[in-house]
Amino acid sequence: MWAKYSEGTQIMSSDHKYMDIDGKMVALEDLRGKYVYIDVWATWCGPCKAELPYLKKLEKKFEGKNIYFVSISIDANKAAWIKMVQEDHLGGIQLHGGNKAQIAKDYAIRAIPRFILLDREGKVINKEMTRPSDSETEETLNALEGI
Repeated sequence: MWAKYSEGTQIMSSDHKYMDIDGKMVALEDLRGKYVYIDVWATWCGPCKAELPYLKKLEKKFEGKNIYFVSISIDANKAAWIKMVQEDHLGGIQLHGGNKAQIAKDYAIRAIPRFILLDREGKVINKEMTRPSDSETEETLNALEGI
C-alpha cells in the first residue's frame, strides 16, 4: 500500500527479497546498518538508461561510505537484465524484481525510474528521492549523518 511506506516508516521486510546477478536471494532487510539509495528501473526504459552514467559517478563518489546503491529491475525479461548488467558493467547491488516486484506494488510505481532513500534502520527518508543527475542528490547524501 502506498500509505504504508510514507516517510519514516519501515520498508525492510521479507516481502522485499530479490535475486542478484549471481542468483543469490537478497532481502532489503539484509542491508540494515547502511543508508540505501534504491533505483527502480528497467532495461527498456530510456530515462532509466539516461540516469546510469550519473548513478555510476555517484557510486564512485560514495565508494567506501556508509551507503548501498541498490538497483531493482522490474524487467519481465530476466535475460535482457542480465545482459545489460554485464555488458554495461553496472555497479552497486543489482537485483531482479521482475514485472511483479513487491516494491513497485507497495509504492504504486507507475513510472520509472523511481528513486527511494532509506536510513540505516530501513526507514524511508524519501520515497521520491531525486535522480542521480540532479545535483541535489549528492548534496542530500553528503548531508546524511554518519555517511
